[in-house]
Amino acid sequence: MKRRDLIKYLSVAPIAGAAIGTGVPQALAGTVATTAKRDVIKELGLRTFINAAGTYTTMTASLMHDEVVDTIQSASNHFVMINEVQDKVGEKIAAMCHAESAMVTAGCWSALVLGTAGVLTRMDRKKVALLPNLSSFEKTEVIVQKSHNVGYVHALSNTGMVPVEVETAEEMERAITSKTAMMWFLNSSGPMGKIKHEEFVAIGKKHNIPTMIDMAADVPPVENLWKYNDLGFDLVCVSGGKALCGPQSTGILMGKKDLIAAARLNGPPNGGNIGRGMKVNKEEILGMYVALEKYINTDHAAEWKMWEDRVATIVTAASKVNGVSTEVFVPEVANHTPSLKITWDASKVKITPKELHKKLQDGSPSVEVMTGPDAINITVFMLQNGEDKIVAKRVQEELAKAAVS
Repeated sequence: MKRRDLIKYLSVAPIAGAAIGTGVPQALAGTVATTAKRDVIKELGLRTFINAAGTYTTMTASLMHDEVVDTIQSASNHFVMINEVQDKVGEKIAAMCHAESAMVTAGCWSALVLGTAGVLTRMDRKKVALLPNLSSFEKTEVIVQKSHNVGYVHALSNTGMVPVEVETAEEMERAITSKTAMMWFLNSSGPMGKIKHEEFVAIGKKHNIPTMIDMAADVPPVENLWKYNDLGFDLVCVSGGKALCGPQSTGILMGKKDLIAAARLNGPPNGGNIGRGMKVNKEEILGMYVALEKYINTDHAAEWKMWEDRVATIVTAASKVNGVSTEVFVPEVANHTPSLKITWDASKVKITPKELHKKLQDGSPSVEVMTGPDAINITVFMLQNGEDKIVAKRVQEELAKAAVS
């Protein structure tokens, strides 16, 4: 039956001819059901697993909530102007996070690149077209604390910006010159740096230099979504696909209105700029908005209690194996949730952390954890309902198998 004939037939087919409970004619019910049940992940032979490791990009980070998926699905049925979507969603995000303005980006990395580009070019379209060639720019340097100068600084250097390393506030003051365009703070390295948030921002304001903070994976707590705007950072960069459970390929750039406008000039849908390829479609922008709204309105105290209960379930199971020890901890900044470190007496349990990791991976269901030199680490906040019991059982089984009789 041709597609147009099928549609015509369905429009006039009597209800009595439908498959019971489906509203689909019996002759076509099998075809429709077969199409609806297609599982592309299974079709391609991809391994799925229980995520007891955390929101790592390589593990596809987090899972989107039903509301986010529904938003993506419904948005896919309409044409809208992408700048209008960014305008409206940006207003909502800014209001929720105490910022002057905001935009959805292609991940936190994109937020870093576009935010830095905006600082360099402002609203000068000639400068926009030149990046990353800064040979004609007066301001070309970004000040970074030595302990913060890690791989993520490449997002800034993608624009042509040159990092200038400092350790103390005094060094920072001396490093500020006519070439200084921006100061960058990596929040996950905050405890290791000698210059803390408030002092960092104060120095920036004293010299009228924009400050940017990268807090990619640094919620929870939920308050961090507005804390750094309230502290006075000019630009704040966040991952959208980690704890916020938005589309993994999204991020948020928020901050001063003029800098967000300049960042948007350097990004899509505009062309002839450094960020043209950092596209975020309407579905992702709207999905990110709904995910953020849901996250902010979550009962975070109840959620924390649920995580503690999940950790306790795994602790109880693992501790039944002789020679096994457990330690509950909460990372200070990134992935700030109840987590579990499991160690064991190597003379009583004959397995290495890497071997245990492999057995958990290869089991059914497959379980992903993180390993250290003498332990496995389990993060529970990406577990779905009931998966804590499965992880507990699998960990206990493999440790018990390796236990010396």
